[in-house]
Amino acid sequence: MVIVEKTKIAHIPALHIVQNQLKNEKAPLILFVHGFGSAKEHNLHYAYLYAEEGFRVVLPEAEYHGERDKGLEELEMNFKFWDIVINEIKELQGIKDELVGKGLVDETRIGVAGTSMGGIVTLGALTQYPWIKTAVSLMGSPYYEEFCRGQIEELKRHDIELPFTDAELEEKYSELKKYDLSLQPEKLNGRPLFFWHGEKDKMVPFKYTYEFYQEIKPLYKGKAEDLSFIADTRADHKVTREGLLASVEWFKKHL
Repeated sequence: MVIVEKTKIAHIPALHIVQNQLKNEKAPLILFVHGFGSAKEHNLHYAYLYAEEGFRVVLPEAEYHGERDKGLEELEMNFKFWDIVINEIKELQGIKDELVGKGLVDETRIGVAGTSMGGIVTLGALTQYPWIKTAVSLMGSPYYEEFCRGQIEELKRHDIELPFTDAELEEKYSELKKYDLSLQPEKLNGRPLFFWHGEKDKMVPFKYTYEFYQEIKPLYKGKAEDLSFIADTRADHKVTREGLLASVEWFKKHL
């Protein structure tokens, strides 16, 4: 039986999903990060299918989302997007450390995954944490600095007043470079990586993520099975059931 526990891990609201008989055992861990404007509960179908395969799954609540909502307006939330992303990356470490400290996690078998913003977090986390064995990006992008610059230009085109000075923006771009996988693909270090992306996605452009996949292919020479990209020709910014099931198979194979 798969159980769903509402809890706090490292003081962060989270859902903990695991088979009942494995609840207090050491098990492989999947950290699954939700998308922007979403909440941890919205990804329970992923967690259930992963847990059925014997994984311990944790769905953390991102800052300003779900239980951590602070009533910000949509535009205020948009301005905080990259702060939320970077904070989420940092919080993954605390969650992992607490679970490992309790003897609940096989440290050699930890995976990270996410949808949209969660996929962006996942790709950024790969630049920081060698303990991630494998990762799944669903509609994510590794281009932190470039993506942020594009967002700012879009806001300017719509004559939206920005709450940042030019100097503050440059500081933000500089900070994002530390987490930008496109600028440091060697940090992948051959770790298995799976992408799913809809070709009609207007929120997180398909083109750039696919280009990154093509660029890193040489890094996986001789172990092509450790890098995969499913491009759905009909999908927009919503993961299909095929993408969901493919992520399950990926973790079964690589975690």
